[in-house]
Amino acid sequence: MQIPKEYYLNSDVVFLAQDILGKVLVFNRQGIRHSGIIIEAEAYRAPEDRASHAFGNRLTERTKTMFYEGGHAYIYVCYGIHEMFNIVTGPEGLPHAILIRALEPLEGIQEMLRNRNMPEILSRITKGPGSLTQALGIDRNYNACKLYHPDSPLQIHDQGISYTPQQIGNSKRIGVESAGDAAEWLYRFYVKGNRFVSGKKL
Repeated sequence: MQIPKEYYLNSDVVFLAQDILGKVLVFNRQGIRHSGIIIEAEAYRAPEDRASHAFGNRLTERTKTMFYEGGHAYIYVCYGIHEMFNIVTGPEGLPHAILIRALEPLEGIQEMLRNRNMPEILSRITKGPGSLTQALGIDRNYNACKLYHPDSPLQIHDQGISYTPQQIGNSKRIGVESAGDAAEWLYRFYVKGNRFVSGKKL
């Protein structure tokens, strides 16, 4: 079942970053369905979050998508190489977003293997935000897609997969060490024991 627009309008981005675990990211490209279970995510809570692109309500050509109402995809390029897929949440004008850091592959496996130049499924195929977008073929051309629209190539589905609080790990975010006090915020959530999770597993 495709997740409705109302789900994304929740202004509690930290809650959603945890709740999004178990949901399925679906990408339909050239008639081929690629999908994976979201098993790691990070919350970014602007305007007070120094780790966010929209810290201090910074509005630029890149960040303007973050100010859209919840349910849009925010895709940007990191280090000039990696495409990063985020989910905009909250009401219009409140630039909250969730970075999807890892997936457990479900559909389109052969295409993922080709995209990642792998002979077989290794844990790194969708481990890390740059790896998962490369595997699925997601790039910035899909920035601002409405994830809740039935005709959108990018969608989030609820397939009844859920995790107990005991199965979910929580830690500081990865790669935001220069964000001052915000670097210490426990805004990263992941499924314990899942081999596709990136970074340190506490």
